[in-house]
Amino acid sequence: MKRLLPLAFVAVTAPVLAWAGPQYLDETQFAVSGHDVVAYFDMEQSAVGTPQSPAVNGKKSITAEYNGATWAFASEENRDKFVADPAAYVPQYDGHCAYGVAQQGKVPGNPNLWRIVDGKLYLNVTQDVVGFWEEDISGNLKKSEGNWPGLEPKAASDRTIPFYTSQAPVAD
Repeated sequence: MKRLLPLAFVAVTAPVLAWAGPQYLDETQFAVSGHDVVAYFDMEQSAVGTPQSPAVNGKKSITAEYNGATWAFASEENRDKFVADPAAYVPQYDGHCAYGVAQQGKVPGNPNLWRIVDGKLYLNVTQDVVGFWEEDISGNLKKSEGNWPGLEPKAASDRTIPFYTSQAPVAD
C-alpha cells in the first residue's frame, strides 16, 4: 500500500503540474509586465464594452517566483496571497491573449486589457481584440479551453505587446 501512495500522488498531480506552459514575458522580464496580479481581484470591473482601470504596478522589491517567472506586487500582503495560491491569481493561458487562444494562437496579453470571469483573470492583446472577445465571452472561452491543450506546450510568444509601453515594476 505504501508503494501505491506515491504513484497515486503522481497520477493525480501530473495533469495539474503539466498545465502551466512557458509564461509570457515582455522586455521587462517580469510576468504581466511587472503588474500586481492580485490587485486585479480587488479592482472594480468595468461593464463589458467599456475600458477597465489600468493595472496596478508592482514593486521591484516585492516579488515571488512562479512558473519560471518573476512576479511583482504592490504590497507584501498581495505577494503573500499569491504565494499561498498562485493558480488563483495568474492570468489564464500563461499571460497570452484569451481571444488569441480562441483563434488557435499564442500572442501576448496586455496587462491593461483585462477581465475577470468566474474568478479567473484573462488578458487580451489590443482594444479591438477586446471588442471581439467581449462579443461572446462564454463562446470564446469555450474555444480557448478547447484549443489550449494543443497550444500550451508550444513556446511562449516572443512578440512585443502592440500599443503598450512596457515598464519594469516601480522602485521603492
